[in-house]
Amino acid sequence: MTEPKMQFDKISVIGLGYIGLPTAAMFASHAVKVVGVDIRPDVVATINEGRIHIVEPGLEDVVRKAVESGMLSATTVPEAADAFIIAVPTPFKSQDHEPDLSYIDAACRSIAPVLAKGNLVILESTSPVGATDWIEEMLAELRPDLHFPRSSGENTDVFIAHCPERVLPGKVMAELISNDRVIGGVTRGCAEAAVALYNIFVEGECVIASSPKAAEMAKLTENSFRDVNIAFANELSLICDKLDINVWELIQLANRHPRVDILQPGPGVGGHCIAVDPWFIVHSAPEEAKLIATARNVNDAKPEWVLEKLRTLIANCLTAQPDRQLSDIVIACYGLAFKPDIDDLRDSPALAIAKRVAEEHIGPVLLIEPNVSTAPKGLGRAELCNIADAQTADIHLLLVDHKEFRAIARPKGKILDTRGLWKQAS
Repeated sequence: MTEPKMQFDKISVIGLGYIGLPTAAMFASHAVKVVGVDIRPDVVATINEGRIHIVEPGLEDVVRKAVESGMLSATTVPEAADAFIIAVPTPFKSQDHEPDLSYIDAACRSIAPVLAKGNLVILESTSPVGATDWIEEMLAELRPDLHFPRSSGENTDVFIAHCPERVLPGKVMAELISNDRVIGGVTRGCAEAAVALYNIFVEGECVIASSPKAAEMAKLTENSFRDVNIAFANELSLICDKLDINVWELIQLANRHPRVDILQPGPGVGGHCIAVDPWFIVHSAPEEAKLIATARNVNDAKPEWVLEKLRTLIANCLTAQPDRQLSDIVIACYGLAFKPDIDDLRDSPALAIAKRVAEEHIGPVLLIEPNVSTAPKGLGRAELCNIADAQTADIHLLLVDHKEFRAIARPKGKILDTRGLWKQAS
């Protein structure tokens, strides 16, 4: 039996995105040699210069110091290490929400040639139930010369575990340290090896789950819980609009009950977790996951409802000013990210709405997103501008409550406020 290796001299993090890079930087800042791997040469070059390609408070300083100290470097090709952490995307294959594990597949194939006895492989990517078992089977096929835990038990050569990330964008650097970690090892020894790794910097408790499946389902459950509760708030906003009630006032009143804590509605749900993970559960148990599926459908439908409200406002503008043409109406869209104060546009309902506005409206469309310097693709004639340039717009569509928008007064003109920042029912 190969004992779990409690000394990690070198760690490899596969995928240097919003989770992988902060994780790599955190280990490196605790005097562990880290080699990050990413298939994007520009990302690798940026990191090796001590810079970052994403927006995350506190990250750039940690990366710069880690690179300068020689503890962090990046490459496009994996190399030998004591532990491998896989932190790559897990999107959908198609509109039916079937999980796409091709990035995990590619990551496993890339590290297989450099695996050695005593190595630890951790899947951090949020994944459908069974993904950790699947990567063990794949690695066992790719490296028949090594023993794996499913067939060898504690007499394994390679330790396999799942430890899903549980951090909030915008607070990643703090939550990596303070949050508890849920760890599911293929065997107890696999889990203990993973605990030893994360204990290098994690101050929260590393909780060992009964299996990788339990750990996988825990992460999916956490995000599904959030999604269901957001769907309740979003559904309330639809009901209140029909009944001519201010949803923001309603929620404030209801939340005065000591056991009620309704979340805030918005234009939908985005990001790489909450908008995705519930579908993994639905895909695994479609007949049983009825509430989760309904919540997803409620949240996925909210952007179209916002667009319909916007079309009504445009018609009202033309009715109130019959001398104006549709091409004269200026629409300002505030925010493109999927949540406040970050630059992450993945699965953003705000971005999806802005794209539809740019496609449908023949007049000027202004985009105000303080966290990006260039407009993303697919926005046609829409123009990225600053807050001051948007103040004379006819319609102000608030999609994300960035701190910059919280600092300004309610603009003049017609308001469609999906976040309640300017206290308008939506």
